[in-house]
Amino acid sequence: MTSLRSDCPIAGGLDMAGDRWTLLILRDMFLGKRRYSDFLSSSEKITTNILADRLAKMERAGLINKKPYQDRPVRHEYRLTPKGRALLPVLQQMSLWAARYVDGTAAPEDALMNRAIAPSRPVSVL
Repeated sequence: MTSLRSDCPIAGGLDMAGDRWTLLILRDMFLGKRRYSDFLSSSEKITTNILADRLAKMERAGLINKKPYQDRPVRHEYRLTPKGRALLPVLQQMSLWAARYVDGTAAPEDALMNRAIAPSRPVSVL
């Protein structure tokens, strides 16, 4: 990530993960998707160029790591880092909020809502 537009924590979070696709890719990863073709099969129909761009951006931001699982041609699996896994409560709360306030939204998926992240170091707040 290059620079933030301000020191506001909400703006900073949106600069890292607030585009149209990043949180959906994270959702898919929490639901077990790991490979490029897995992400392409999601109902939102992300295009290949956007998916490649977002995965690279997420890797640069430290949200995911990629590891080759095949040599010819080279193909990668993507895994959440601790930083990426820490976004789980954000996705869960967003799902609950949308289910309550956005007409036509489905109930949150149990597989996502029943997940938990490992406890981490507390974040200091000024």
